[in-house]
Amino acid sequence: MSTRVFTSPLFLGFDHLEQMIERAAKNSSDGYPPYNIEQLSPVSLRITLAVAGFTMDDLQITLEDNQLVIRGRQTDDGQGRVFLHRGIAARQFQRAFVIAEGIEVKGAWLDNGLLHVDLVRPVPQPVVKNIPISRGQGKTNVAPTRVVDGDSRDSSQG
Repeated sequence: MSTRVFTSPLFLGFDHLEQMIERAAKNSSDGYPPYNIEQLSPVSLRITLAVAGFTMDDLQITLEDNQLVIRGRQTDDGQGRVFLHRGIAARQFQRAFVIAEGIEVKGAWLDNGLLHVDLVRPVPQPVVKNIPISRGQGKTNVAPTRVVDGDSRDSSQG
């Protein structure tokens, strides 16, 4: 059962944020692979995932809507090998991070079993826009239209 966060009439157009929060809640259940999120500067972040045993060909990073999705799929190369103990499993994973609009993925690299993904949020320039107020003349500003047999006509033409 989800609780609606943005129910106030003062929050207009924030439906997509509620959907992003629900997506993030669904994605946080599995702890594999472990990851860190670092703030490198006021405008840049780095996500680091521990992906030991994965090669670059085993990993895929995509940006789907507002989700950064990282997938890993290893091929099981244990055929013909006899394991006395197998603690390193060849398992697949999918880790999704919901990111805000405007955040850009700058790059990704694999180093010593760690996958690093750098993100940057450009500093938005403040926008102040004056909205002109015109003198109202009642409801005569826009003439209502009516549809007659699929033909749209001005109702003032009768």
